[in-house]
Amino acid sequence: MILNTTKKRVVGVNISLYTTTYAVVDIRGNILAQDEFPTLEHPDIKEFVAFLTEKLLAIMEANGGYDAIRSVGVGVLSGNFVKGCIEHSPSLPWKGEVPLASMLRDQLGMAVAVGNNAHVRALGEQAYGSAHGMSDFIVVTLGPGLGSCTFSNGRPHLGAEGFAGEIGHVCVNPNGRQCGCGARGCLETYCAEKGIVLTAQKLMANCDTPSLMRNCEKLDPKMISDFCEQGDELAIEVYRRTGEILGVGLSAYASVINPEAIIFTGGISRAGHWLFDPARAAFEENVFHNLRGKVRFLMSSLSDIERSVLGASALAWEVKEYSLFK
Repeated sequence: MILNTTKKRVVGVNISLYTTTYAVVDIRGNILAQDEFPTLEHPDIKEFVAFLTEKLLAIMEANGGYDAIRSVGVGVLSGNFVKGCIEHSPSLPWKGEVPLASMLRDQLGMAVAVGNNAHVRALGEQAYGSAHGMSDFIVVTLGPGLGSCTFSNGRPHLGAEGFAGEIGHVCVNPNGRQCGCGARGCLETYCAEKGIVLTAQKLMANCDTPSLMRNCEKLDPKMISDFCEQGDELAIEVYRRTGEILGVGLSAYASVINPEAIIFTGGISRAGHWLFDPARAAFEENVFHNLRGKVRFLMSSLSDIERSVLGASALAWEVKEYSLFK
């Protein structure tokens, strides 16, 4: 008699700066149940892990039971799949090197994989999104930070220490803006959330051009793109400058990697043509000449939450199965 004991469910977890989302996902990629809680309500890492463990066990029991779950995958800012750690995150409240995979494994009694959120999103895009069927591509996330993951020959390239893809910390101006990583002139300081707002503030300070942006007490990139739609010339200039710098940075990246496509995710990508028209123009002007016109710019076909939890679930399937109770 042959017994089928293969477990057909995993849990995907996405830890962002503001929200921790977790979901039970089956082998076909169906999200069976999902919930979330505010990340920053748990500034102590031990208390966060204990709270997350409690929530994960509850959602497991409510959806087939603990024994139906094979493993857990976690996508997190500054995550490192090679080490299973959060490493020196500039934005999360937990500082230093946090061995999150082992902490959760010890609490849950099952296999846990931890990866950088950009790596996890790329897994979600390959398995279920715009990169499905591609072997060589880049996924770029534009949000509070600027991250990426590269797939080569169908596999993610993580590097020797797990830090590959940190395009946000490539220097585009040696004497430029101060970055949270400690360096100056990083691409992230111009093309992520704070950088875009800073560009707007500098533009307004250096000219008298009327702008809807001047009436905002707390400006953000979405407001700026909304003002672009209303014909605000200064807002349009903000995204023109941002797109130009982004295109130059991506042209160097693509010249080295030679991807089929660059797939964009994250809130800032919703600025649409205001950002990507100048980015594309700068990209084509600066990319290696044999690649001109051959690298597609694509928008993700998944929602942010779908991409993150499905990518984390894909990561969960990659880790070797383990049980504390066997």
